[in-house]
Amino acid sequence: MITSCANSKVKRIVALQEKSRNRAKENVFIAEGLKMFEEAPLSAIREVYIEETVADALENGELQRTDALEKWKACERDGIPVETVNREVLLKMSDTQSPQGVLCVIERHSYDVKEMVTVAIRRKQESGQSPLFLLLEDIQDPGNLGTMIRTAEGAGADGVIMSRGTVDIYNPKTIRSTMGSLYRVPFVYTDALSEVIALLQKEEIKVYAAHLKGEKYYHQFSYKEGAAFLIGNEGNGLKKETADLADCYLKIPMEGKLESLNASVAAALLMYQAAIGKF
Repeated sequence: MITSCANSKVKRIVALQEKSRNRAKENVFIAEGLKMFEEAPLSAIREVYIEETVADALENGELQRTDALEKWKACERDGIPVETVNREVLLKMSDTQSPQGVLCVIERHSYDVKEMVTVAIRRKQESGQSPLFLLLEDIQDPGNLGTMIRTAEGAGADGVIMSRGTVDIYNPKTIRSTMGSLYRVPFVYTDALSEVIALLQKEEIKVYAAHLKGEKYYHQFSYKEGAAFLIGNEGNGLKKETADLADCYLKIPMEGKLESLNASVAAALLMYQAAIGKF
């Protein structure tokens, strides 16, 4: 059991939590909590750290989390390092003030834009479900990004495509906000959002910009041929050159003195409106 905060493994985990370049260098991210551990693909788990009291509770049945116990034993069978740590060490390693007893190092999964689009088109041909994408430009709040990833899963989106200026999806706050959806929703960063837009349009997937200049409300479109929604930066919205690439502007009805909604709320409304025929 690790009992010292000066342990080299502890220092490395802290560095991975705090610095995106360290995460990128090792091609990993940190997932915290029993739910994130339970839902993590076994093949992607590199290391696991379990607080001693949680480990004891899992083993003696005081903590009824069968999935967590089975995942722990599966890790040991597959030779994945599992370490127990005391409370002080877990607090040091954790990004939260009240850690949930488990922290794991997860290998990143890479996606390809063209493959995402191909899969979406194939799904439409096989099941009749229209392609649905979320295009994000320079989103800065990690909580917003995590919530959008989670909502994308709920709405059945085929992928989330982000400009390079968008916050790191492996930010600990983003990871927590996804509530496990990060493991299942395809996503990719791009240096050229314009090229992605052109690719989608070539495949007859219409690109919509949530914009104050929209003349039609979001519920006045059918989205039957497929949709990709452009959501801009929380403070500045979409860049003009990006918005100009959209097939259509749309707007969300607004009462009072508001001009816009929170980016993640707007994304949720749009994705679910496009997906409504699935349910």
